[in-house]
Amino acid sequence: MVIPKLLSRSLIPLLLLPMAIACREPVAETETDTQLAVSDTPSVNVVATFLPMYWFTRAVTGDSAQVQVLIPPGSDVHEYQARPADVQAIATANILVKNGIGLEEFLENTITNANNPNLQEINASAGIQPVEDNTPVVKAVDSSHDHDHDHDHDHAEGNPHVWLDPVFAQQQVATIRDGLIAADPANQAIYEANAAAYIQQLEQLDQEFQQTLSQYPNCTFITFHDAYPYIADRYNLQQVAVVSVPDASLSPQDLQKTVQAVQQYQAKALFSEPEVENRVLKTLATDLNLPLYEIDSLESGPLDPQHYLTAMRGNLETIVNACR
Repeated sequence: MVIPKLLSRSLIPLLLLPMAIACREPVAETETDTQLAVSDTPSVNVVATFLPMYWFTRAVTGDSAQVQVLIPPGSDVHEYQARPADVQAIATANILVKNGIGLEEFLENTITNANNPNLQEINASAGIQPVEDNTPVVKAVDSSHDHDHDHDHDHAEGNPHVWLDPVFAQQQVATIRDGLIAADPANQAIYEANAAAYIQQLEQLDQEFQQTLSQYPNCTFITFHDAYPYIADRYNLQQVAVVSVPDASLSPQDLQKTVQAVQQYQAKALFSEPEVENRVLKTLATDLNLPLYEIDSLESGPLDPQHYLTAMRGNLETIVNACR
């Protein structure tokens, strides 16, 4: 082959490049490559009961398992009634991840109806000692008793809202990781690596809560959902829960209890939640000369596991604003 002199210096390397590529030795497939290839076609089907359990599970599995959330985000977990589609989802699942501590009241009958003898359950709260009383400050009034609801939400097993504590969230992620490894050992390395990365983010979140809230010891706030005693216990705050479960309307007893709690505990603020539309609370806050803030129990939101961190940092900002 004859190459013109003017082009020889610039084209020779390009002409030789295919030969160099063709002569290279094939690269051996690594264990990581093999695992990623397996993850492209996940065969493990995981059902998580509600959004925080989905976030934690998805953070551990990545794309190595099919994960679906049973209770639609934004639905009231306390009042949820299983649908035929939920029975079918559990019937075809390999693994079920639940919060436990009596939160998913509908689950026992749903699992029975699903008749899936191969289902492996992961109780994310296993090993966590729950708060026995509804709140460490005063016993909350269950508004369902005042409004003829059919279900009792006293949570005889303890307060189930442990996912709102960044430290207990780490423990739940670790429990989910271990359960997934036991059920699907082929993806152990992936589950361990993903869990470690997410737990590191949760540790950073806990440090942010500690450093920030240490400036407001014993700050007291009034809630209308008994969901925040773990945050209060962890970071030296005081939650006063007037009702156990959010309700669209407050009874006269609830309003009177709120007034008494504000006077007794010198509360800094009232906390409502994004899903609760209640004009009475706004009027009550005005009458009591207290600010009304929204705090998020994280039962609604996008499916991205990073939203847990975003929403919790929003809660931190809310608590700081209330305690100043």
